[in-house]
Amino acid sequence: MAKQARAVQTWRSIVDAAASVFDDYGYERAAISEILRRAKVTKGALYFHFASKEAIAQAIMDEQTKTVEFEQEGSPLQSLVDGGQQFAFALRHNAMARAGTRLSIEGVFLGGPHPWGDWIDATARMLELGQERGEVFPQIDPMVSAKIIVASFTGIQLVSEADSGRADLREQVAEMWRHILPSIAHPGVIAHIKPEGRVDLAAQAREKAEREDVSRSMFHVKRPIDHDAAGPRSS
Repeated sequence: MAKQARAVQTWRSIVDAAASVFDDYGYERAAISEILRRAKVTKGALYFHFASKEAIAQAIMDEQTKTVEFEQEGSPLQSLVDGGQQFAFALRHNAMARAGTRLSIEGVFLGGPHPWGDWIDATARMLELGQERGEVFPQIDPMVSAKIIVASFTGIQLVSEADSGRADLREQVAEMWRHILPSIAHPGVIAHIKPEGRVDLAAQAREKAEREDVSRSMFHVKRPIDHDAAGPRSS
């Protein structure tokens, strides 16, 4: 059990450190030596968990998808808005979200899965649910609208980063929804949607972090046993 706990902590230390390095330098300029320095692990420990820098980047992309949680109860459109505001908040306060976004924009995985695929799919599912519950116009194509929403958010966060270091991102995302909602939703529904979100995002982030800490301590995250003395994996 002690070895498994150490493995989980080592994996987490590497991914968190790598996120901060990718956030600061981007993929090409990110050095394994800097990841090792920030993670405070040996090269053997890193290569026990990850075969390459690309594998670490993929782990960050996978972790980024956990930043947003869409509520399935209540209004699907409000849940979609809340999810966008969750991510806007994360881009200000979470290196994992920023690193994943930077990796997507840099096109690190152009030969692999679509970097925004999970977000687009999740958005399309919420729009479909909105149609089922009478919030979204029946003639709307959920996948087409999902791509427009994700593309709009991506462009807005880039402009906000240039303008204010994303300090105004949540306000800009709210404006995005004020423009998009009339084209996809019934007017009577829009009147009840809060474009700025309906939750205390700081408290939500703290609660989520606490849940993840408890989950890791109970070994819900299963990783290979770590051997700090292990060398790089053979090909």
